Amino acid sequence: MNLQKYVSRLCRWIVCNPLTYSIYEKMLVNQIKTETKPEHIGVILDGNRRWASHRFKHPWEGHQLGADKVEALLNWCVDLDIKAVTIYAFSMENFQRPLKEVEEIMNLLEERLKNLLSDEKIRKNKVQVRIIGRTPLLPKRIQDAIHRVEEATEKYDDHYLNLAIAYGGRAEIVDAIKKISEQIQVGTVNAAEISEDIIEKNLYTAYLPQSEPDLIIRTSGEERLSGFLMWQGAYSELCFIDVFWPDFRRIDLLRAIRTYQHRKRRYGK
Repeated sequence: MNLQKYVSRLCRWIVCNPLTYSIYEKMLVNQIKTETKPEHIGVILDGNRRWASHRFKHPWEGHQLGADKVEALLNWCVDLDIKAVTIYAFSMENFQRPLKEVEEIMNLLEERLKNLLSDEKIRKNKVQVRIIGRTPLLPKRIQDAIHRVEEATEKYDDHYLNLAIAYGGRAEIVDAIKKISEQIQVGTVNAAEISEDIIEKNLYTAYLPQSEPDLIIRTSGEERLSGFLMWQGAYSELCFIDVFWPDFRRIDLLRAIRTYQHRKRRYGK
């Protein structure tokens, strides 16, 4: 057996054995706690459908487990004192999926938004929840649920959970341009004074203390951003992880943060 195969098998044994997993997890926590952690993490949830397909299940069964993993991710990030998490959950292109799948996703979304309203951890950790995207395209019942959870958490500012739903990076920039155009028409903005700062103030994420994610993680092995936070992510560190989203573990998050900490961020300087 060559060294690469041996190391691969050893790693699988470590993460599958409860005792060694726990030891490895503690080791990772100790490694990252002494370094600067990202303030804002973006996550592209990818692989729910393929996870289900590989197990001969319906796509929405993968989405169900994926939603469970989002709740786990939020808990992990709060424990690590990550200030903001932005989740790419449903893109504009996802509306083109089979009607039954979209309906099941909408039902799941409504259920989880209602759960957030009664989630004690949201109140305890003062997590402000926002949904970013073209939400008027969503069913009225979803819009109502969004309004309730945003209103209930709008005064929290210890942590931020942003769910990108009916979202597209190009659509966000187009919507920002439209808002700026309206401001020019009423005279609150001078066209000659348009700057990056003005554009940023009209993006969906303008309310965040730090709208630019330090780190963007994508699961499932795909290595592209698919329009996620196109403006905000210009200087984000990227980490692509070869596991489907329902299989994402806390050690995957810890390793991504460790990777971020080991990189030199020069911002072109």
